[in-house]
Amino acid sequence: MNNDITMLFFYIIGVNALAFILMGVDKRKAEKKKYRIPERTFWLLALLGGAIGVISGMKKYRHKTKHTSFKIGMPLIVILNIILAYILV
Repeated sequence: MNNDITMLFFYIIGVNALAFILMGVDKRKAEKKKYRIPERTFWLLALLGGAIGVISGMKKYRHKTKHTSFKIGMPLIVILNIILAYILV
């Protein structure tokens, strides 16, 4: 059981780090008017446990902060992530 918790911890850290990094990459691409990372990628990462990383990236890079769906949806997915993590542990 302890090994499962450790694996879950590293998974959550990894998916949140990836979401945070991709938010920064997308912000730079937006500034340079280059091909962007699709929003569905951020939603998928959030649903897979990376919502905190997306929110952190939104705040750090000031990116997608005017999108109501992100401002409301991501905190709701954080709650969902917490509930799922609790169930898995």
